[in-house]
Order: sequence, then structure tokens, then C-alpha cells
Amino acid sequence: MFLEHIEGECMAISSRAKKVTTHTLQEMKASGEKITMLTSYDYSLARLVDAAGIDVILVGDSASNVMAGNETTVPITLDHMIYHAQCVINGVDRALVVVDMPFGTYQGDSKTALDSAIRIMKESGGHAVKLEGGLEIVESVVRIQQAGIPVMGHLGLTPQSIYKFGTYSVRAKEQDEATKLLEDAKALEEAGCFSIVFEKIPAELAKKVSEQLTIPTIGIGAGVDCDGQVLVLHDMLGITKDFSPRFLRRYADLGETIDGAVKQYIEDVRSKQFPNADEGY
Repeated sequence: MFLEHIEGECMAISSRAKKVTTHTLQEMKASGEKITMLTSYDYSLARLVDAAGIDVILVGDSASNVMAGNETTVPITLDHMIYHAQCVINGVDRALVVVDMPFGTYQGDSKTALDSAIRIMKESGGHAVKLEGGLEIVESVVRIQQAGIPVMGHLGLTPQSIYKFGTYSVRAKEQDEATKLLEDAKALEEAGCFSIVFEKIPAELAKKVSEQLTIPTIGIGAGVDCDGQVLVLHDMLGITKDFSPRFLRRYADLGETIDGAVKQYIEDVRSKQFPNADEGY
């Protein structure tokens, strides 16, 4: 009985340690197992997220907001994204690492898109790239994935197009836009995408499209029936405070924890309580 228990524990550890690939995600969709995805932008947090057992880490262009303090994702550059991806890769053993291609690196033409994707893969060590858009970027998707680089799509609210939309409100509520989203999703699948993110679209639409695709869908503000879910790490941990969309669930309040810790440190230093005799040499 004891040996059986040990063998079972070893098998469980081996299963958790097994690297996640695009094929793994396909198997998870087929079996009905939900896919978990969070963002990370640095070594320390990526290491913790990976060790906790997350399936996919997105090195998101949301780094423009949460790491650099920009109002939108538009300003972040390819060099910035490669740097953040390098840091994340250094902390990851198991998760599939997907890197956002930033605004301006793929919209112009497919050659520029391929060159940008190659730089990300070679210089960061990332496992896949993510692009926003539908039919208009299919040529770039085809060219990138034919070069051997896995591509994740992104439909619905596409933050890089915020100046076009003028709002972060829910997308595809009207029939025409919903029909186009379904067409775009099918086009991305046919072009070779291994997965698609649906951001801020009606839950019923996300369910309908997910059921019609053979590739996994990842939702953010798109209901429970996507094949997986993604959140921005700093949002779900409560580090960011000025962003509270309806779809966000805060799993911790690290903002308050950090505030309290820093204030206690300041008090201890000023009152000569830190360092004490045991903390010196």
C-alpha cells in the first residue's frame, strides 16, 4: 500500500512537471479539461506562476500598462516585448509561454510580421506568438506558422485598436459584428492558429464559436464556456487598483499587503527597530 502511494505521488509530480505544448492544449479541449492562462512580465513572478501549475503564461503587451504605466498597449515596442519574454522564459520550467506581438510589428505586411516573430522566438526563447485581428491578418498568420512558429489569435476587443474603437466596451453585440467574429475565428483556424483569445464578447457568442472550432478558445470577459480563461496577473492579485472591469475577480489584495509592509518598514527604520542585533554582523 505504501509503495502504491509513493508511485501515485511520483506519477502526479511527473504529470505536473510535464511541459505544456500546443498539442497539450488541443488534448485538453478534446477531453473537456479547462485551460488556465495568466500574464507575467518578469522572472520572479513567472517562476511563482509556473511553479503553481499554470498551463499558459502570456507575456502580454499589457506590460505597457502594468509595467510601464502607459494608458494603452500601443506604445510598447518589439524590443520591450523581447526583454520581458526573456525574463519570463528564465523563470519557467513547465508552462507554454506565448508572447504578444506589439502594435506595428505585423499589421503592415506578412514579411514584417514574419521578421518580428522570428526575432521574438530567437531572442527571447518564447514558445509561440499572439496577434490581434481576423481576416486582415490571415496572410501574416499563414506566413508565421509556415515558418514553424505557433500562432495564437485574438478577437473581440482588441486593445491595440483602441483608438479605432474609441471604447473598451463589449464587442460583437450586434449581429453583423457577431457574424464577422465567427468568420474571423474560422479563418484564423484555417490559417493555422493553435488557439484564439476572445476578449469581452457576449458569453453566448463565445460558447457558439467555441463549439464550432476544433482549436481551443481562451476567454477574458467572454463567459465560462470558452475552453480556458486568462487574466492579467497584476489585476487578479490586487496589485493594480484603478482597473475593475466586470469580468475581473481579485484572488488576493497584494496592493494592501505591500502598502502595509512598506509602511511598517519605514516605521521600523525610523524608530531604529530595524535592523536589530540579530540582523547585523
